[in-house]
Amino acid sequence: MSVPKSSTPRRAWQIDRDLRLAAVPRDRRIHASEWYTSETVFPTGDDLILLFWNATVPGSGAPEIPYVEMVESLANQGYDVRKAEALLPDGIELARTKRMDDLRALTAELLARLHASPRIPNHPYWRYTYPGPGWKAVAAALRNADPEQDRRALERLEEKTLHGWLCQLAGGAFGTAIEGYHTDRIAEVYGVIDAYLTTPETMNDDVVYELVFLDVFEQHGRRLTARQLGLEWVRQIPFGWSAEWIALRNLNMGIMPPKSGAFRNPYTDWIGCQMRGMVCGMLAPGWPLEAARLAYLDGTVSHARNGVYGGMYAAVLTALAYVRSDERALLEEALNYIPPNSEYVAVAREILAILRSEPNPAAAWRLLDARFEEYNWIHAYPNLAADMLALWHAHGDLTTAFRWLAHAGLDVDCNAGLVGTVLGVMHGAPEQWAAPLGDLLETYLRGKERLSIREVAARTAWLAQR
Repeated sequence: MSVPKSSTPRRAWQIDRDLRLAAVPRDRRIHASEWYTSETVFPTGDDLILLFWNATVPGSGAPEIPYVEMVESLANQGYDVRKAEALLPDGIELARTKRMDDLRALTAELLARLHASPRIPNHPYWRYTYPGPGWKAVAAALRNADPEQDRRALERLEEKTLHGWLCQLAGGAFGTAIEGYHTDRIAEVYGVIDAYLTTPETMNDDVVYELVFLDVFEQHGRRLTARQLGLEWVRQIPFGWSAEWIALRNLNMGIMPPKSGAFRNPYTDWIGCQMRGMVCGMLAPGWPLEAARLAYLDGTVSHARNGVYGGMYAAVLTALAYVRSDERALLEEALNYIPPNSEYVAVAREILAILRSEPNPAAAWRLLDARFEEYNWIHAYPNLAADMLALWHAHGDLTTAFRWLAHAGLDVDCNAGLVGTVLGVMHGAPEQWAAPLGDLLETYLRGKERLSIREVAARTAWLAQR
């Protein structure tokens, strides 16, 4: 891929934003996806370096440059990354011409500069407080959180859980075809999207983490630890992306949670936990504080701070969906289970304020898109905005929610998976979205290549009652 050169140095976010705005979606009605299988040999060495300078998303073909994204993400966290940014144009050009000796050295220098980036004094990111690395410190911040389980959640538990899983997988299959692209480019190719673009595939890289969580939960129950989760990742998951890739690297070097998610990980505030926290909510139906606790343990394997809070929010939304019926009220209530002095909560409340002030969803999305233009399309915040927009305007209808998620673009499969789970639990799975899935969940995990969706849901509901 090529990025236009400029006479003035550009920030990493500008390089990434320009790439996003220019990318024309690969029409999935014509072109197939390029997902992994359990036999995939994942890249290492020079092949991995080249991939991180010139990558495409398996489901949609969207372009991305992970090394640019690393720099962009650390800048979002209040670090002065200008020395690292200065190397990005040369790195992109060396990758394009495949001058590997020079690219290998430049990449090492880029990472050295990135890890040495100093904090920017008085940067807005550091105005917020973050509890310590243990759950007790986080729970202490949740003074108004109710720890009791609502027993109504156990009524029709297996049915609600099945519908949650079906709508999560439908959302993933729906969104995978268009993830990584911008609103305007998606509209140019597809117009309004309110149905599957192609025969739905349940294969993606989101659900595998939830399946591993179920395994650990079955082995250890509610006494499971983040360390046990991390070791099971090493046992089962062959490759990850962004924060999960770094976490797996750390885990394989013996760096255990919570350090596995925090050590030299510029992606700590990305969407990885937010895309998978729903399983924690399904294992704690009607029990939001327990859902938050489980998601916290899961989150610290691969993320820190706001990235972990994204997983907690997804989990709490799901847990409360078993006993609530109003999506807008749910968005507000779930924030009570996230540390109130965090940037995550401040951003969520800002999003809600925009949604209240601008009733037109398309106009509201323009405001939100501009607000988060300096954040990567896989960062938790712009995707949180898409999730909230969809739930705010869904009025219980999954198709409406998916339509707005497709309009927003970004990490559509992760967002539709979260929103789908919540609406599926609350209102059931519509036939038009559930039927095309059949009863098949496909993954690239060995031994889990083909699973029954109904059996996964039944197992989840059974574990939730243990």
